[in-house]
Amino acid sequence: MSGTLCGLTVRWSLEDAPEGVEETLATYVAEKSHGRFNDMPGLRFKTWRMRAGQWFEGCYVFASSEDRDEFQRSFSQKAAESPGSQIVGSAPVLIEECEIVAIAEGRDGFQSASRY
Repeated sequence: MSGTLCGLTVRWSLEDAPEGVEETLATYVAEKSHGRFNDMPGLRFKTWRMRAGQWFEGCYVFASSEDRDEFQRSFSQKAAESPGSQIVGSAPVLIEECEIVAIAEGRDGFQSASRY
């Protein structure tokens, strides 16, 4: 499909993760991960999402399928040893590409921050 953005979701289960993992993940994102992705070539944006005790995920939107495929290939090779996997204690349960159909920016706009 021409003109679409390329998404990728990486999700870890938190069901068997150590107690307090949510705070450890939030601190890791704020202190290390956010800076790594903030100016990453080929990446439009990334969000980190979490449901305490259930899951933690990174949602990526890339400028092209080539950018997404390159990142996905590289990440998949080391996913089990990634910082997220080390913090959670297990490899991701999902690494899934998707097409981004549309993005709307609300009246209050986007706010990039390393932690909310």
